[in-house]
Amino acid sequence: MAKRLAILALLLALAAIPLSAQGKPSLVVGTFALADGVNWPYDMKQMQLQTITELKIKDGQYFEVITEAPKEAGSKVYLLDGEVLEWHAGNRAKRLMVGAGSGRETAKIHYRLTDAASGQRVFEHTDTIRQAFWGNAYANSVGQLAQPFADKIADRLKEAKLG
Repeated sequence: MAKRLAILALLLALAAIPLSAQGKPSLVVGTFALADGVNWPYDMKQMQLQTITELKIKDGQYFEVITEAPKEAGSKVYLLDGEVLEWHAGNRAKRLMVGAGSGRETAKIHYRLTDAASGQRVFEHTDTIRQAFWGNAYANSVGQLAQPFADKIADRLKEAKLG
């Protein structure tokens, strides 16, 4: 009898695991656009992948981070998209001569979170991001702004407390 109860308890515990994963809202990360006239030297698809990775690491406990909306109904779905409003190249000479973080590459980004069911915006923010002070190891493939770009969005979504 005790074995049957133990097995039943184990099965109930295992059955509850998928239910808890379904309880998290889904966050569909789209590819950001560029505002008219903005020169952007990086591949936006790579920026999307970096953002997804960073969101999974930082906000994975709050959201199921994905690239396409789930087919099944029932879970809350948010759409994350935005655009790059400005980009300014860094200046290596200024960084070396002036120091103190000046001369770094910067970009102004605007992003929003939309409730997929209602179409209402639930969160919207504009930020200026800057290249990491010491650079990053992935600069040759995704640029100096990929990690700060994704990091800023992940931090702001965590502050929004939507999940």
